[in-house]
Parts: sequence; structure tokens; C-alpha cells
Amino acid sequence: MHPATGDCRDCGGPLAGRPVSGHGTVFTYTVNYHPYNPDIPTPYVIALVELREQRGLRVAANIVGCEPDSVTCGMPVELRPVQGSGGAPQFAPRA
Repeated sequence: MHPATGDCRDCGGPLAGRPVSGHGTVFTYTVNYHPYNPDIPTPYVIALVELREQRGLRVAANIVGCEPDSVTCGMPVELRPVQGSGGAPQFAPRA
């Protein structure tokens, strides 16, 4: 949930954090060519990654480890252990 809350917006029940696998698929994405942050070289991919554990469970992230024009919706990805220079989680294509 964002913003983080203690209760589900749909049913009102309590929410609890759980570990996830770090595997998912690209739900949607855009390629950014404008240098908003000089620490992040362009072009780069900003994506919503839908995590494997739950339909609709999505996280905003960068896609790395491939050319921006090779990213597709539905592409399988996995979490990288290091955040990007902009602080976003990074996912790369699954081998």
C-alpha cells in the first residue's frame, strides 16, 4: 500500500509486511531520455514491476542489464541486490 497504512483500503483488515521472492514481470514502463538527475545516465527505464506473489502487487523500479528498447510488457525480471543511484530498486531480465 502506498502510502503505507496499517489497514487494507478494501476490507479494513490489518496489513502485515511479508518477504517476497524478488521475481516478477514488467507490467508497464517508459524510457526516460531527459537528464532530470545528473547522477543517472540516460536513457533509462522506469517500470512498474508486478511481483510474482500477488496479482496487482506492483513496485516502481528501474530495469537494468539490457538495452532500453529490449524491455517489453510481461518480460520476466528479478530484483538486483543494489539500489540504483536514484534510490529506486533495480530489476534485470531473468535468465
